[in-house]
Amino acid sequence: MLDAKLALETLLELTRALRGERPLEEALGEVTRAAVRLLSANHASLRLLDDSGEHLLAAVRSGAGSDRPALSFRRGEGVLGWVVDHGEAVLLQDARHDARFKRNPAKQGFVVGSLMVVPMLAAGRVFGALSCSSDRTDAFSEEELQLLQLLANCSVPPIEKARLERLAVIDPHTLAYRQTYLLPRLEEELGRASRYATPLSLLFLDLDHFKNINDSYGHAAGDRVLRTFADRVRQSIRLSDLLIRRGGEEFVVVLPNMPLDGAKAAAERIRAHIENTRFVIGDDQSITQTVSIGVAQWDGVELAAHLEERADQAMYAAKTLGRNRVCLSTPPTNP
Repeated sequence: MLDAKLALETLLELTRALRGERPLEEALGEVTRAAVRLLSANHASLRLLDDSGEHLLAAVRSGAGSDRPALSFRRGEGVLGWVVDHGEAVLLQDARHDARFKRNPAKQGFVVGSLMVVPMLAAGRVFGALSCSSDRTDAFSEEELQLLQLLANCSVPPIEKARLERLAVIDPHTLAYRQTYLLPRLEEELGRASRYATPLSLLFLDLDHFKNINDSYGHAAGDRVLRTFADRVRQSIRLSDLLIRRGGEEFVVVLPNMPLDGAKAAAERIRAHIENTRFVIGDDQSITQTVSIGVAQWDGVELAAHLEERADQAMYAAKTLGRNRVCLSTPPTNP
């Protein structure tokens, strides 16, 4: 039975919390936690479309299985993809009997009985979906579906604010942030890491033998490779991570609240994703590509430029060792 008083109090608290200057991923986590708490759900996830508009990325998740790798969805795939494609909410009292349902309980770490999914819209445009599930059948009501939609609506303003701010500093070719955004934003993130005593890591990525692509197939083919590369990197990182085009075929990823071992795992995930991608460069023509990645964790005192330099040096070490690999930077020892 839905507690109307608790629901109203939670919505008011959530609205206030989302007005603050908190990192987007942290703010959106309030939404999924509220969904699990209010709706007695086992799991809730908030997913956003990537810049290509074709993939639903798991922005935040709460409840059972949140520590597992998220299932991936393309637009139109699964119940979530259907909701994004049609812009309509769905309530399934037994999801297992719905042809759209994507099953993989072993991988996701929880069983889905009932499932609710609502679209997230801004200016008539669907840009994501909020879902909530229970391991029981017949667990949710139409009233609870409406509450889930209200929770989704609460998350729209901070997401739209982040989107509009991002448009002003975006490289139009790759949809990554521009180089001029790197140091100011990195300094801001280092300040936050210092204030809250949290780790921060940096990845420096360089496509291997990229000049050969431009020389052999032309700059238009090179631009297509860069765009696909940036899309694949975004699919491999969190919503809170920042992808910045450093220049040419060099990119940087800022990983807030990420220690060195987690950053190394993220870098390996990116490297493998790139290695296994076919890059389309023309009609019926595609090539393979690899990337070398340097990883550095902030030592707690160094300047942003020095952290970037260490990650850059680690990337060059990866090149020297044969490319298509990840190398770690050792933090400097203080005398």
